[in-house]
Amino acid sequence: MESINPTNGQLIKEYKAYTEAQVSKIIGLTYSSYKEWRLVPGAEKSALMKNAAAELRKNKKELARLITMEMGKIIRESEAEIEKCAWVCDYYADNAGRFLQDEFIASDAGKSFVSFEPLGIILAVMPWNFPFWQVFRFAAPALIAGNAGLLKHASNVSGCALAIESIFKSAGFPDHLFSSLLIPSKMVEPVIAHRYVRAVTLTGSEGAGSAVASAAGKYLKKSVLELGGSDPYIVLDDADLNSCVKVSAQARMLNAGQSCIAAKRFIVVRNRLKEFERMQTDIISKMKIGDPLSESTDIGPLARPEFVAEIDWQIKQSVKMGARLLCGGSKIDGDGSFYQATVLSDVRAGMPVYREETFGPVSVIIPVKNEEEAIAVANDSEFGLGGSLWTRDIKHGEEIARRIESGSVFINGMTKSDPRLPFGGIKKSGYGRELSHYGLKEFVNIKTIWIK
Repeated sequence: MESINPTNGQLIKEYKAYTEAQVSKIIGLTYSSYKEWRLVPGAEKSALMKNAAAELRKNKKELARLITMEMGKIIRESEAEIEKCAWVCDYYADNAGRFLQDEFIASDAGKSFVSFEPLGIILAVMPWNFPFWQVFRFAAPALIAGNAGLLKHASNVSGCALAIESIFKSAGFPDHLFSSLLIPSKMVEPVIAHRYVRAVTLTGSEGAGSAVASAAGKYLKKSVLELGGSDPYIVLDDADLNSCVKVSAQARMLNAGQSCIAAKRFIVVRNRLKEFERMQTDIISKMKIGDPLSESTDIGPLARPEFVAEIDWQIKQSVKMGARLLCGGSKIDGDGSFYQATVLSDVRAGMPVYREETFGPVSVIIPVKNEEEAIAVANDSEFGLGGSLWTRDIKHGEEIARRIESGSVFINGMTKSDPRLPFGGIKKSGYGRELSHYGLKEFVNIKTIWIK
């Protein structure tokens, strides 16, 4: 299992995969830790989660550099990711007690209520694109609810996986309560099948989600999936273009475009099209591509060379089919996995960039005649993770938002995850929710207690 710097293609470190015997031992130790942890008072759990937030902030520079070295995110975005992880730890430390309180319900009993109790060991299968945030948005609510965690991280960010394990240890959590498993994908199903593992959560591709969901179904384990997205970004007649376009560039190029919830399809009414094209191309074409450790860099490399080849194919095939190239559109020569920031317009149904998820620095502009066509195009996708809508008529914007088939819609803002709000998708973007009290309750036993 190799960690390779995508900026220069050089090997950072090679990790030896755990054996089946090692994995079995870790699961046993984690289960023993869970049996004690589930009985720890909530106030103590919250105090330890506060410690985890403090550890993250104390080591922010070092951890951010690790992210950037392993997967290429620009350093200021890596630092922001660590800060966000600390925020989610603080959020659940401050609110879990309220979320997990018994809920009393009137019935024919003398007393009846709902108790929220831990399930046990939760396996998390996590991707490389937000190697800390994806883990902490699962781990913070899962652990504070009394569960234990096992992490199977993407193999190219094994250093991040072990660093996360160390953070919980340094924060004072019990030994083995949260453990990273350095294993290949073929060993995931046996872990799901293990009698001590009660549930699995995955953030990743449609294919990975299907495989994990199949295994979870086979062994009757609870599962939550957050998969790909092809989020619409709808620009209506009355949109404030100055704000809209500025946010659009950030929403698309964050993490070099490698985000499930990034704005990917810019659906623009025709009488605002030329202005939107000009303004967005002007911003994106001036973004600095280069060393992600430099504070002046706007876009770093893609995480792996094969991602460059994939995005290049999607763009070139779409141009052959009639898409108009406004800027970019080529690989950047050199050792690293770099691609030019690209803007395509006149995109229509049937083109790869219309139908497929584009995981790289490419803006896809789809012209539409009017609002109704914009809604139809927004919903013409197998995905349904997030979406953004730009209009000055807020009341009407709310009406349109209810018609968009997605897990979230942000009006006049960039779609993003927030510990206070539930996050997840529909259709092929997955099922279940993370964050907020909804995410906390995905991995608890919602138990009815009835007393005569």
